[in-house]
Amino acid sequence: MRVFSSAEEYLRHHRPERPVLAFRPHAATRATKWFLDNFPGRVLYATKANDSQPVLDAVAAAGIRGFDVASLAEIERIQSIDGAELYYMNPVKSRGAIARAYREFGARCFAFDSHDELGKILTATDGAEDLTLFLRIACPNTHSLIPLEGKYGASTDEAPALLLRARQHAARLGITFHVGSQAVVPAAFGEVLTQVGQLIVSSGVMVDAINIGGGFPARYPHSDPPGLDRYIEEISNAANALAVKHACELLCEPGRALVAEAEAVIVRVDARRGNALYINDGAFGSLFDAAYSGFRFPIRCVTPDRKDVGPAQTAFSFFGPTCDSADYLPGPFVLPDALGEGDYLEIGQVGAYGRVLANRFNGFGDFEEISLTDEPMLSMF
Repeated sequence: MRVFSSAEEYLRHHRPERPVLAFRPHAATRATKWFLDNFPGRVLYATKANDSQPVLDAVAAAGIRGFDVASLAEIERIQSIDGAELYYMNPVKSRGAIARAYREFGARCFAFDSHDELGKILTATDGAEDLTLFLRIACPNTHSLIPLEGKYGASTDEAPALLLRARQHAARLGITFHVGSQAVVPAAFGEVLTQVGQLIVSSGVMVDAINIGGGFPARYPHSDPPGLDRYIEEISNAANALAVKHACELLCEPGRALVAEAEAVIVRVDARRGNALYINDGAFGSLFDAAYSGFRFPIRCVTPDRKDVGPAQTAFSFFGPTCDSADYLPGPFVLPDALGEGDYLEIGQVGAYGRVLANRFNGFGDFEEISLTDEPMLSMF
């Protein structure tokens, strides 16, 4: 991968036709090491956030060995990482996927949230005695920008019987949950850990591990969460209050917080109509969250030698390159008013979910790829 000091340096020598994904490996390394140094337990990487090989290599080189995976395709990508441990945390899987994950790829950790799913795991692994089983419990997502509740999770009424049944088969038993993506209130984790503690006491079933999932935030212009140290303090205090604190391993599986800052996309303005800019990436590319989740990414003009661009004071919206009117990013994105056709913009914080959500609709979705050594526009670290 070609390395440049900045987007501007790259553009002094190139005028790319396609959008450009710009990887900052030092940002992924810094975020990963922060979690490894500060989280009071085991840190997994949520592969779904960005499964590109450079990203996987960066988090692994920084010390990650456990990977939260949701599919055989993600499992296959992890095979390039020496010593990787697989945590198959998708609560609903096919019998064939469970069997292959166990027999061919060495997965021993599986999540479930129902009697049917637990039965599938036990049958597909032929009643294996070396399983770590995590019960996914339901929890409210009231403190997150992207709620994930409703699809997965055993209810308070269902959970005790599921724990008791799993305890009879598991070499190690755990509980897991997810407070939602981009959790902006640290108390979200403490509230659910208190719920977990009550479940353990009421069920009378001892557990060996608690996986608090992901949800750790990144910084965006529309979302400025507290420092991550506040989250660690909340989690530590709540975990220390559990009756099983001395015998129970604590795990987390950040995705966004590890890699959001590690990639940006460089786009070209192909047209301007009023305060709407037509750019060559959009909702069906790396900017899905801007269209469908209301995200406003940090952004700046990076056209080389543009002396007349002026200060950033005009609110723009964007249209992506496809022919679909849903390819619309409302923003507002505040940029210099002088922008027009031929200008280039760097849009930051797309390292989480940008690349993996991009598709080939209308023939778009191809990217150039480079590496940058400068700092991201926003950072939690």
